[in-house]
Amino acid sequence: MNRENSRIIWTHIQDAGDKLVGKLPPSRYHPKGRNPYAHVAICVKGRFGQSYKEIPDERIQEVMDFIDHLVENPS
Repeated sequence: MNRENSRIIWTHIQDAGDKLVGKLPPSRYHPKGRNPYAHVAICVKGRFGQSYKEIPDERIQEVMDFIDHLVENPS
């Protein structure tokens, strides 16, 4: 992904993290609370099999739609 698109995705991840603060269910693995920003980045990596910076530019809309889905369906 080129630098501009990478920045767009990172901003979208940050916005999603802001919206998910306090909305993720508790986890025994995170006794001090879950990090919503890391959650979004890890979910993107799990879904696409690579970091958001490595995803091809052609898939930027698909990544953004997936991030929106995460915000609508916190888990």
